[in-house]
Amino acid sequence: KLFSTTRGRLKVARAMYQMRFPGEDVSGLTLQQLRGREGVRMRRAYRAAAEKYGIQWSSREYDQNDFDNSDSVNKALSAANAALYGVVHSVIVALGLSPGLGFVHAGTIRAFVYDVADLYKADLVIPLAFRLASEQPPDISSAARRGLRDLMVDGQFLKRCVQDIRGLLMDESEQEMSEDETTEVTLKLWGGFGPEVAAKRNYGGT
Repeated sequence: KLFSTTRGRLKVARAMYQMRFPGEDVSGLTLQQLRGREGVRMRRAYRAAAEKYGIQWSSREYDQNDFDNSDSVNKALSAANAALYGVVHSVIVALGLSPGLGFVHAGTIRAFVYDVADLYKADLVIPLAFRLASEQPPDISSAARRGLRDLMVDGQFLKRCVQDIRGLLMDESEQEMSEDETTEVTLKLWGGFGPEVAAKRNYGGT
């Protein structure tokens, strides 16, 4: 419903940008202006990480068909981003949503995955990639994937991702209804041509 109307799609897109600029009112900005603000924010994040870890940084450059031709930090960024996309994709599918219905991205079957993943790159991927580039592990792409795993192993990222997606797509009343649906359900087994029977029992005899 939100994706199918210009108003609904714009509403979610604005909410996604608002999450990047907490405390600011971006409701009066156009999508072009929001994209410009986001570009500035990401360039600042790259520069800050480069200065912190003493890495020479020019720009985000990579070739999907020639991974080994990138420098260390770009390799780490690509590998960590790919891992992040996988986790976010899993969350989206687990919630019963379509990964292809993007609100900011378009033209790909993973558009919504890229939408959601972009909310976390500045906090998770960029600091990790520049730190690894400064440490120079033997296999930086594997180290980036393991590093992202370590940042998520406590389960808090999954919880955060679910809450963020629900907040973007549902209003407060819908979220309250969804929380009420978490009450325990009496599980049964389908009886075919007979009555349903209780689940969680062994019907194989003793």
